[in-house]
Amino acid sequence: MKLLLTGATGKVGQKFLTRFLDDDTFKDVNVVALCHNRCVPETWRVTVVSGSLADPVSVAAAMKGVTHVVHLAAVKESPDLAIDVSVKGMFLLLEQARQSPDLQRFLLLSGDCTVGHIFHSYPGPITETAPLQAYQGCYALTKVIEEVMLEQYNIQYGLEYCTLRAPWIMEKDDLRFALSFGADQFGGPAWTQFIPQAEADTAAQAGKVPLMLDGSGRPLKRNFVHLDDLVSAILVALSHEAAANQLFNISMNEPLDYAAVAEHLARTRGIEAHNVPTPFHSNWLDNTKARHALGWRPETDLEALVERAWAYQRDPADHRKIWYPG
Repeated sequence: MKLLLTGATGKVGQKFLTRFLDDDTFKDVNVVALCHNRCVPETWRVTVVSGSLADPVSVAAAMKGVTHVVHLAAVKESPDLAIDVSVKGMFLLLEQARQSPDLQRFLLLSGDCTVGHIFHSYPGPITETAPLQAYQGCYALTKVIEEVMLEQYNIQYGLEYCTLRAPWIMEKDDLRFALSFGADQFGGPAWTQFIPQAEADTAAQAGKVPLMLDGSGRPLKRNFVHLDDLVSAILVALSHEAAANQLFNISMNEPLDYAAVAEHLARTRGIEAHNVPTPFHSNWLDNTKARHALGWRPETDLEALVERAWAYQRDPADHRKIWYPG
């Protein structure tokens, strides 16, 4: 087994590489990291190929002798990079994979953006059979394209694959800062899209957290997964027989209920909530298939996610930064 990892320096890539190298199951496996803007350190088990996913020569060099691909590289709302990285890069990887005598499985990390998560309404839990319907923007569109390309390469050439769909990936104190009314808010949406700036400032000064409401005025339910649980799923899906040519939702067992978060923080820390009306839809990403077929279980539930975020003490040298280009 020889593994190619893209996106090795990202949030998921760094955690995956560490866990993979420490896992006795893969103790004899070497890793090739295709790196562009940033690089991981080379070791006796990790080789770095420097180059762009959009460069056929770099991709060919990285794919040489590879048996398994873990494709994590992505760009967010960067239209100037989206086609080169997410479409051309995926195509070049798949072209090398289909011609390779060594390739055994191609694993793609996708997202619930492909089914529109809170932007589209669903009458029931969102399963793997839900229609592809991206929300606005190039990121969701490119993820839909990647999923379709991978499935079609299986149909056209018999390429073995596995796709994992993840919602918003949390680690460290991400959730605490996602629920900040201040300038240190992590992620989105910006609260001033829905309430006046003065109202947001008052809530920030009072140390309140947002209680998001869906379009019907009820507390919003949105899907999350902790980074540790996602990496565990990737490690399982790499070689599990039942993962061959399958798509899995990888999420918490239940969506995060903003009302439940508010109640927990009020009870445990005396933190008050401030209602934020939104046009979004509450949805439930159903992970039953992964739990049944792979035996995978997420260990982080709502309370654990909140507690881990509020208990985390960030090192001053660990600056919060979102890398949008891969």
